[in-house]
Amino acid sequence: MSRPLLPSAMLLAPLILAACIPMEARNETPPPQLNADAAAVELVEAEPVWTAQQVVANAQTVATSTYVVQPGDTLRGIGNRTGAGSEAIARANGLTPPFAIRIGQKLTIPGGRYHLVAEGETGIAIASAYGVAWSRIVAANGLTEPFMLRRGQRLLLPGEAPATAPSLEQRAAAFHIDIDDVLTGGQPAAAENAPVAVASSQPRPLPSNVPIAQPGSFAGRFDWPVKGKLLSRFGPGESGAKNNGIDIGVPAGTPIRAAADGVVAYAGDRVAVFGGLVLINHGSGWVSAYGHASRVDVVRGQKITRGQTIGLTGDTGYASQPKLHFELRKDRVPVNPVAHLPTAP
Repeated sequence: MSRPLLPSAMLLAPLILAACIPMEARNETPPPQLNADAAAVELVEAEPVWTAQQVVANAQTVATSTYVVQPGDTLRGIGNRTGAGSEAIARANGLTPPFAIRIGQKLTIPGGRYHLVAEGETGIAIASAYGVAWSRIVAANGLTEPFMLRRGQRLLLPGEAPATAPSLEQRAAAFHIDIDDVLTGGQPAAAENAPVAVASSQPRPLPSNVPIAQPGSFAGRFDWPVKGKLLSRFGPGESGAKNNGIDIGVPAGTPIRAAADGVVAYAGDRVAVFGGLVLINHGSGWVSAYGHASRVDVVRGQKITRGQTIGLTGDTGYASQPKLHFELRKDRVPVNPVAHLPTAP
C-alpha cells in the first residue's frame, strides 16, 4: 500500500542546518539564501525518506502515576495500557535488560506527551510535526545506535504542549536540522524484527518504509575524496566559527570518490547549507560526509566501495566557489579528516 506524500510546502522547508557553515579562506562572502540553487543538484532519488510518511501531531498527554504490576503484565503492555513509553517507564524505574518485573511491584509512570510511532515515520518528520529539535527527542528518550524506531513505540516529547497548535511557519522556524539529525533520525520506523534492506551496489531507490542494513565493523583506511587545494581546515576559523570538516577547492564537475567502503545513509539536497550531500556509513561508528555536490549518483542504502565515484563537485548550498566539503565523524563526533588521511591528496 503506497503511503501519502507530503505536499511540497510541507517538506520540512525551510530546513535550517544547525551545523556550522564551513569557513572560506580569508575573504569571506555572505552565504546565499536558504533557497539557493539546491534545485540545481542532479539526483537519482529526488525525495528524502523523511518526506514520504506524513506525521500527524496527535501526542497523548499522560499524567505521572503509579502502576502495580498484575499477573501477565509486560513492560510494553503496561506502556500500552497507560499511554507512556515502555522505554521511559524502564528508565524511570531503573530497569535494565531484560527488563524483568514482578507481580505486585509498584512502577512509576512518567508523565509527559507521548507520540505513538507509525510504520514509515522518521525521527526528522516526527520532530518537524511538533516543531521540536530531533536532538532533544533523542536525549529525552535515551535513543542510541542504530537509532531504529519501532512501529508502536511511544516517544516522549520534551517540553510542555503549546496552548494552540503551532502553524507550519512556526514549526519551520523552531525546527533545525544538522548532519547528526539525518544520521540519527533519517531511518523509517518498522515493525519489530522486520527485515532490513540488504545493501546493493546498484543505485536503485529503496521503498520509503524500508530501513537500511547497518554495515559491519570497519578496520580499513580512508582516502582523499578529491585532489585539490585545501581552502579551510578543521576547527575554529578566524571568525571563531567552527568547521566540522575541511573544504577542498576543485573545478566544478570533478568526480567525488568515496573515502572508504560503506553504505549510503543519505543522498540528496534537502540540507540546504551543503546543497548536494552524501553521507556514507562505514561501520564501527565511522561516517563520512561530502557536500556541495552538483550531481549525486548514489541512493540511500547503496553499497559503496572505496574510490567509487559518488557524484560531481559543484558550488551548491552555501558555497561561493566550486569545492568539496568533507567530514569524518566517529560515534557522531566530528574529527579532523586530515589526521585519518594519507599525507598528501
